[in-house]
Amino acid sequence: MPRRKQARRTSVRDIRTILRLTYEQGLSVREVAERLKIGKTSVSTYLLRAREAGLSSWPLAPGYEDDAALERRLFHRMGRPPQDLSEPDWALVARELKREGVTLTLLWQEYRAAHPDGYGFTWFCDRFTAFRRRASPTFRNRHAAGAVMQTDYAGQTVPVIDPATGVIFPAQIFVAVLGASNLTFAFASFSQKLPDWIDGQVRALAFFGGVTKAIVCDNLKAGVAKALWFEPTLNATFAAMAEHYDTTIPPTRSRKPRDKGKVEGAVLIVERWILARLRNRTFFSLAELNSAIAELLEELNNRPMRHVGKSRRELFEEIERAALRPLPATPFEYAEWRSAKVHPDYHVEVDKTFYSVPHRLIGRTVQVRLTHRVVEIFHDHQRVASHVRRSQRSGHVTVNAHMPKAHQRYANTTPATLIARAAKIGPNAAILVERLMRDRPHPEQGYRAAMGILSLSPRYGQERTEAACERALTINAITYASVTAILKSGLDRASSAEPAKPTPPHANIRGGSYYQ
Repeated sequence: MPRRKQARRTSVRDIRTILRLTYEQGLSVREVAERLKIGKTSVSTYLLRAREAGLSSWPLAPGYEDDAALERRLFHRMGRPPQDLSEPDWALVARELKREGVTLTLLWQEYRAAHPDGYGFTWFCDRFTAFRRRASPTFRNRHAAGAVMQTDYAGQTVPVIDPATGVIFPAQIFVAVLGASNLTFAFASFSQKLPDWIDGQVRALAFFGGVTKAIVCDNLKAGVAKALWFEPTLNATFAAMAEHYDTTIPPTRSRKPRDKGKVEGAVLIVERWILARLRNRTFFSLAELNSAIAELLEELNNRPMRHVGKSRRELFEEIERAALRPLPATPFEYAEWRSAKVHPDYHVEVDKTFYSVPHRLIGRTVQVRLTHRVVEIFHDHQRVASHVRRSQRSGHVTVNAHMPKAHQRYANTTPATLIARAAKIGPNAAILVERLMRDRPHPEQGYRAAMGILSLSPRYGQERTEAACERALTINAITYASVTAILKSGLDRASSAEPAKPTPPHANIRGGSYYQ
């Protein structure tokens, strides 16, 4: 007996140490028991009594610095049944528990503040667990407000008739739901492919007016490249959408519908409350179908839920709207990502159109981002080129800065521009430049020679260059080397003293040049 009294006399100090080690240092029950040489059962019991007394943090609240005050707080109700048998509003407790940072301990403390002689913490937790088992599945998977949006497609489709051909297209129904309030969104599209999948996500976020911390979706092939549980790989466009909205997308496990139980239930409700009511109606366009869905969706969200006593819209306004992060300034623009190899002419092919990249990337593999307006090209996660997307599937789109220095000299050069520049020297120079390009299989093969003829004028003067070109035409030496040799040997001066010969009719520029 004396030994037991001694243990009782020191138990309050032990409890104070237990509370400090647990709430200040974060030690487990086992670690606390080993440090203080106390049984784990005793440590658990003291922690339970402290929680029931509302002491679940360190340092303790003012007034409990004295061991006697702490002992009275912990043990004054031992063996005495509760005097106030009033039960809390469990539906309200469930709704409050969805708010960010709200715990059962806090709700029990608020209950005890209103009912000082009410039930203890253990009873409070047990009764709430029993209520959740009796209630709707709404409360079985607890989701904090603003934490998650779950998305999926309904199994049922709605026929849409093309009024021009009479062909029937099955419209797919995209469904999204918020985890805390169950606010539901539905939208029809013609497919489950990536553009429609992304469009559904964007429309759902716009409908809810904010962004959740996570978007839980099915392992749709259009959006999830590899459905691995620990390291799922998203499609690049889907991942870009998540980055645009600053959210996380954890796909569910294959054949595990409980991972997205909220949207599974929402799909069932949409099929029963919306699609079933539209079964006898005929639709001739997606816009007509989505208008009908929107009307019934508003009715669904405003209808009170059983076991809750409030509608989805009321719950959303009460607990979830303020928890959503704001939408970005602009909605996400759908884009496709492709890989392409840079051709030897420093262009990549996109939909049979060629777009230039810096010439240093020749032979490298780059990533191409396509929108309906822009073609962006990336290498090593850095954007290296951006072009306005051409509507026609042909031709080249080239930026001069992407060319090597040698190629830049010939950028925007055409046979007509070279002939026009040669005509400023004289008519014979223009005829010679035209012949240089016309006599080759491709005009571009004569560009360098033509540029060489033009470069002679600053060195020898326009008059001598014109005379040398005339001499070359006379002797039919249509090359840059011949004109240079004539100038170096002075034969251009000798030819200028001879009477001018008539210009051949086929070389008359004004009469109809080959390149006009």
